[in-house]
Amino acid sequence: MNRDFEFFNPTQVFFGRSAMESLPGLLALYGENVLLAYGGGSIRQNGVYDQVIQALRASGKRVTEFAGIQPNPTYAKVLEGGRLARSCGADLILAVGGGSVIDCAKAVAIAAVEDGDLWTRHWLEKRPPEEAPLPVGAVLTMVGTGSEMDGDSVVTNEETKVKTSCWDYSLYPRFAVLNPEFTYSVPEYQMVSGIFDILSHIMEIYFSPEDEDNLSDDLAEAIMGSVIRSTAAALKNPRDYTARSNLMWASSLALSGLLSPSKREDWEVHQIQHQIGAYYDCAHGMGLAAVSPAYYRLVCPYALPRFKRFAVNVWGIDPAGKSDLELAHAGIDALAAFIRDSRMTANLRQLGLPDDSLLETIAATCNLRKGGYHPLTRQEVLRVLRESF
Repeated sequence: MNRDFEFFNPTQVFFGRSAMESLPGLLALYGENVLLAYGGGSIRQNGVYDQVIQALRASGKRVTEFAGIQPNPTYAKVLEGGRLARSCGADLILAVGGGSVIDCAKAVAIAAVEDGDLWTRHWLEKRPPEEAPLPVGAVLTMVGTGSEMDGDSVVTNEETKVKTSCWDYSLYPRFAVLNPEFTYSVPEYQMVSGIFDILSHIMEIYFSPEDEDNLSDDLAEAIMGSVIRSTAAALKNPRDYTARSNLMWASSLALSGLLSPSKREDWEVHQIQHQIGAYYDCAHGMGLAAVSPAYYRLVCPYALPRFKRFAVNVWGIDPAGKSDLELAHAGIDALAAFIRDSRMTANLRQLGLPDDSLLETIAATCNLRKGGYHPLTRQEVLRVLRESF
């Protein structure tokens, strides 16, 4: 590891079947007014809502509910939540759900204390919060984004058709309650979508310089292997606690900062999917799955040693008799087979795009990153989109 780095993760995690027992004590650390943020109501059906309300009542909290957060939270919803947080004098935002709920809660934490054009200031210009955001706590019910243990908040501006993130250390959740049993009721489509999001987070970091002997890469390979094994087990038995717990912890670790030291990080696949998501309301992880093989086939000639390592160390492919390019492509083919075998979305048509009429617009508006092995041109983004269609 030759590059200097900074590592900090302030989120206190409570993990396992007994994790909810910690919630009343955690709530006691904050004031009496809690904004309870959640999505479409699934937490009422699976019993998580009742457990959370019980803990809030036991802690003597005054609760204001902020429901209906979309799978791709919008800036309009963020502003609605900010107004609600102000009106109730929220001392804490408790996000109960998956990454979209937690991302929205982080954005609301800013909107509750700041005025003006927050979108331009924080999501476009990437400026840090001007005031200390409200504290956020999380009870996780779906894995994938890793938002429970990072400082990112991904939001879609429906008016401008831009989906992007803001990041700051002040947005890390103060605590996260992770009980793998809470993920049992997630439908298979959403489960595997979240799983590919985990894998994509790791690959965005792994497929980037530097390539010296790096513990970060060793950890990434180990976690990718665990995700691949656990996916098969969870598809076979969605109530396999070991598989679901490994997937939950892999999701949290992927974006915790643990894999980033000495890496530049790519994130172009996410930029492409974000713009797809800005025009089509689709599952984030499935969008990543749809474009990843085409993207990596384009990039692999610029980083053959890394893609050879991926094929051998992650997928166990025998290099004997294969050229460097053949071995690199065999690893990408294994990734594509994993997508198909895991019942993930293999192309943009399966994702729900009715035709290719907006591909040029998506390519023209996609954010272009420079952290990977081969920064893309807009024509290359369009090539990836067309090959993914």
